[in-house]
Amino acid sequence: MPWNNQSGGGRPGGGGRGPWGTGPSGGGNSPPDLEALLKRSQEKLRQLLPKGFGGGGALVVGLIVAVVWLASGIYVVDPDEVGVVTRFGGYLATRPPGINYHMPWPIDEVTIPKVTRENQLNIGYRLGNSEGARDVPEESLMLTGDENIVDINFTVFWVIRDAPAFLFNVENPDNQLDGTIKSVAESAMREVVGKNQIEPILTANREPIQEEVRDLMQRILDAYQAGVTVTRVQMQKADPPAQVIEAYRDVQAAQTDQDRMRNEAEAYANKVVPEARGQAARIIQQAEGYKQQVTAEAQGEAARFVSVYAQYKKAPDVTRRRIYLDTMSEVLGGMNKVIVDNKGGSGVLPYLPLPELKQGAPARAGAPVADARGGRP
Repeated sequence: MPWNNQSGGGRPGGGGRGPWGTGPSGGGNSPPDLEALLKRSQEKLRQLLPKGFGGGGALVVGLIVAVVWLASGIYVVDPDEVGVVTRFGGYLATRPPGINYHMPWPIDEVTIPKVTRENQLNIGYRLGNSEGARDVPEESLMLTGDENIVDINFTVFWVIRDAPAFLFNVENPDNQLDGTIKSVAESAMREVVGKNQIEPILTANREPIQEEVRDLMQRILDAYQAGVTVTRVQMQKADPPAQVIEAYRDVQAAQTDQDRMRNEAEAYANKVVPEARGQAARIIQQAEGYKQQVTAEAQGEAARFVSVYAQYKKAPDVTRRRIYLDTMSEVLGGMNKVIVDNKGGSGVLPYLPLPELKQGAPARAGAPVADARGGRP
């Protein structure tokens, strides 16, 4: 619709009025006059300047303002920082530490992040000034793989690897508690905890979990092109929820007792079993020794019998007498003996009391003794 057909701000029937409600001949609300605005501004500036300060003074003031404006582009970058320069919001360059210059605002802007400082991000708790750490349950409570709830506080340490990527691809880079790195850290920890059971998390499996969380965070941030390197993840606390922590402590105490008793039983078994095996080996060795001894004695007796039999075949009488004498010597060698002369006839015979002499008793000559047949006189 043509502008002259619009009613604008005029009365009904007032055709031919413009967009400000006026007709071609003027009148009504006219558009602002730029020349008049400039003249009024110059008049106000002259009123502010001292008297006698004419056009040349205004030029000097303008030069001073221009110099100050140009000098505002000078900035200093510390040794642990880099300067990221943007022109009209788009990335322009990265400046090294030292004194640098960029076109003043609003043409160029510079952001100076610290690239060598290790940043710390606390998840699940906040450090207070005087009251210590304050838990944040909405961040710390996580579900494990065996459908239990665990309360985990952990800290993420990271440094800026690529400053432009960090500034342009990370949400809220100046606010770590509400940004990309915090979201990635919490998501990675929940994923890793969800794949593990509660017992390893509470006891001895913290180091593998920390490494897995760090690797997962690094992969996600690299996919986001965040320009960040995660140096380490440290679990500060891993406990059951406060409502059931006493019950979990009782369970852990019972498991500790179980492990202690198992270790004691294994130690006793490790002591008794080797002793039994050693005793069995000793018995077997004794049996083997006895076997060898008996076998050797039997073989010796057999060899002696064979040798005696060979001599017996050569001289039976001599061999028989020698066997008799050897047997009597063996049988009577340890007995008390009385020598009786059987050629003196019957009756009381004198004898030599060898046992008494051997024992040191006085000899009694002429004492009656039994005869060779065992009778009395």
